[in-house]
Amino acid sequence: MSKHITIPDFSSKAELFGWLKANKDLLMAQKKAEIKQADAVHLFAVAAEQEAANKAAAIPEDATELMVKSIINTTNLFDSHRDVHIPGLWDKSLKEQKLLYLVQEHKMAFDHIISDEVKASAVTYTWAQLGYNMPGTTQALVFDSVVKMDRNPLMFKQYKKGWVKNHSVGMRYMKLYLAVNSEEPAYTVEKDAWDKYYPMIANKEEVDAVGYFWAVTEAKIVEGSAVPMGSNWATPTQSVSSKAAEEGTLDNTEPPAGTQEDNQTKTVDWEKIANKSFLFN
Repeated sequence: MSKHITIPDFSSKAELFGWLKANKDLLMAQKKAEIKQADAVHLFAVAAEQEAANKAAAIPEDATELMVKSIINTTNLFDSHRDVHIPGLWDKSLKEQKLLYLVQEHKMAFDHIISDEVKASAVTYTWAQLGYNMPGTTQALVFDSVVKMDRNPLMFKQYKKGWVKNHSVGMRYMKLYLAVNSEEPAYTVEKDAWDKYYPMIANKEEVDAVGYFWAVTEAKIVEGSAVPMGSNWATPTQSVSSKAAEEGTLDNTEPPAGTQEDNQTKTVDWEKIANKSFLFN
């Protein structure tokens, strides 16, 4: 197991960058050895233009099953782990994993499972479609889940009342790169990563203040969680209804909302750009 290290406080970005460069391999090994989950610190905030959950349909009082569309993670956002998830990072995991769980607060225990009837997909949205006043697009990890009252009564009520505002992905890092905003020759590789991925980032002011980030290009999904506050705050509940659940099945016949191309909202294909040949040490 890799040694756990924390980033010390430095008086300048130059000192910070030097320490990151010297400890890059150890920091990457540490990230890969851990499961990333939501942390308790909510660093950033952005105005949402819509309420999450129960936007489209009223839920009957006697409903015992819900169909919940949750945004578990979004790319192109600098989060509280100093990570920026890059479009396409879930492709391999989504192809390989047949069973995924929606759980309560990252606790993989029987009394915290919300649903094992989950259809996961990666869907491209504009930030505006998710209710956030930011330019550009994001690739969201979306869970369409059947949530049953008798499986987890507490979380059934939370979703039914529209009280679940945030989600989080439990994940393992597979491929990531350190990106540093420095013109010094010692950081050529890290600056190349910065130049490649920085244009995608929606909340540039936050990453500019720090001067570095980790670009995560591949990750394995462990689970998706409902949380009071996520390290990635752009993870709302998209919709809650009873119709699909009452029919007893997830509807796999239509593509998720947001996957069909709209000529009025065409944007830069960041995934195509990110997948171009690029060499790191």
